[in-house]
Amino acid sequence: MAEETNAVKFTDEELQSLQGLQEKYTEKQGLLGQLAVQRLLLDQQSEALAARTTEVEQEYQAVQQEERDLVTTLNEKYGPGQLDPTSGVFTPTGE
Repeated sequence: MAEETNAVKFTDEELQSLQGLQEKYTEKQGLLGQLAVQRLLLDQQSEALAARTTEVEQEYQAVQQEERDLVTTLNEKYGPGQLDPTSGVFTPTGE
């Protein structure tokens, strides 16, 4: 078997440089993977936050409707007027 005459052997320093580059690529690929996982977790948290915000907004609207219903009931019972929430005194307005 004839030895190839154009073959070149890299120096130890050149081989170390190439190995160093390969290690850097491997490290960066691992870091990119970690960042992708962190982004996924953040996206999941963001989705959960958005869902909870929607729930609380709906609950807030339900409280507003509850207030309107109570005002309607009290107006039917006592007529229009003003309520002092600290004293609980209702003052009817003259019609």
